Amino acid sequence: MDVVDRLLGKKTTEGNGHLPEDAGLITDAASLTAQRTPWQSVQLARELRRPHSIEVIDGLFEKFQELHGDRGYRDDPAVVGGIAELDGVGPVVVVAQQRGSTTEENIARSFGMPYPEGYRKAIRLYRMAEKFHLPLVTLVDTPGAYPGPEAEERGQAEAIAKSIATMCGLQTPIVAIILGEGGSGGALALAVGDVVLALQNAIYSVISPEGAAAILWRSATEAERAANALKLAASDLLRLGIVDGLIPEPAGGAHTDPQATIGAIKSALIVQLDRLGRIPIADLLAARYERYRHIGVVVEPLPGAVPVAKKEPFWRRIMRPA
Repeated sequence: MDVVDRLLGKKTTEGNGHLPEDAGLITDAASLTAQRTPWQSVQLARELRRPHSIEVIDGLFEKFQELHGDRGYRDDPAVVGGIAELDGVGPVVVVAQQRGSTTEENIARSFGMPYPEGYRKAIRLYRMAEKFHLPLVTLVDTPGAYPGPEAEERGQAEAIAKSIATMCGLQTPIVAIILGEGGSGGALALAVGDVVLALQNAIYSVISPEGAAAILWRSATEAERAANALKLAASDLLRLGIVDGLIPEPAGGAHTDPQATIGAIKSALIVQLDRLGRIPIADLLAARYERYRHIGVVVEPLPGAVPVAKKEPFWRRIMRPA
């Protein structure tokens, strides 16, 4: 048994206890039975009745204490964060993107599209998690960062880049969960995790289908065609290694039974934080680096060469059932 198996394979609870299974977490795309088309996934991910971040926080955690402001400009209501208690884990720092269920709420929260000060608030909370040795949980649900001129004037690109860079080197365990729509760098700024999970009908992409269609075919009406090309559905993300596991949703989608969905999120989150908490920080950072360097790597053997067996990367071994 090597060091990774010793760290991850068993948990010494009352002498010989084992970690629980992944509470129904889907880690093999082939096991998905009723797969939707990418465009159907887009529609479900944008469903207004789908549980949003504040509802999920209320269901997952106890004693959530929200913290406000970036200490530089203002408080961005599109980003919600603070300290909370999670059963079986203890205190954690949670940072989430919040969109609305009504037109009025969406306008108040910029349709879940953060301004630079939202990302700077997130960075402040990341640093607080690191300082007090608390795990970080992020909830992603945004069409993208706010694209207006005032956001550009206040340094939108720099804020997103700094958020990504901060997460890459943050010396504390990170679990990122994509709840609905994960759009562009606006989502990635909260999604650089040691483990990245997604709800079964969530989407995650470098650009929205409408945006891709407008660029490629000069018409947003080709959005469905773009969605198929972008490989943004959760099953594609799992197959490509972009996410590590899918959290099951009720048959009709998360909005048909929000409590069951939140319960599935909680079970998966507790298991992953428990595992990550037993990894030395130096190894955790190395695995995080390897995880993102590994995405998109394609090896083409020379003609006649014997294919070399690929070793399972360290970050994948973190996800193995105990």
